[in-house]
Amino acid sequence: MVQLTRIYTKSGDKGKTALGNGTRVAKNDIRVAAYGTVDETNAVIGVARLHATGNVDAMLARIQNDLFDLGADLCTPGDGSDDNPERPALRITPTQTERLESEIDAINADLDPLTSFVLPGGSALSAQLHVARTVSRRAERLIVELAGIEAINPEAVRYINRLSDHMFVLARHANNGGKDDILWQPGLTR
Repeated sequence: MVQLTRIYTKSGDKGKTALGNGTRVAKNDIRVAAYGTVDETNAVIGVARLHATGNVDAMLARIQNDLFDLGADLCTPGDGSDDNPERPALRITPTQTERLESEIDAINADLDPLTSFVLPGGSALSAQLHVARTVSRRAERLIVELAGIEAINPEAVRYINRLSDHMFVLARHANNGGKDDILWQPGLTR
């Protein structure tokens, strides 16, 4: 393992950063915004894990690792079709998205049916998971915007879309299986 002797690099002092293939781009490039927001999602999930235990914590740990994979995927231009076969870029795979779908289905099977929109809140874990859901939705919008400009791995869009669904059902699970959800009451304060 490489030992880092300094934390600051100075290489970004002029507003540029390096992508996974070495290309330098502006720090406000849409690609950097997309993988930066994925990193932000990961950080929010890290805070949520302070309140998680058992299987929920294990799921969130796997997701955090996936998010580093997703960041690496987005950091490296291309959709994977022209990657060097001897050193392919790290890309999100259908297996990772399918794992999210299986977890969503298992969690959702035990939730009370929805009768209204759910307001973020309830338990501390649920509130943090709702923050993670909204940040992942912002990441998704940026990834979709990037996909409209450049070729990206289409699985990246699928994964981030499923992640926000996962955060939603997990937030409900954290509210006593949905029994303690705070429900929207349309026009309540008119």
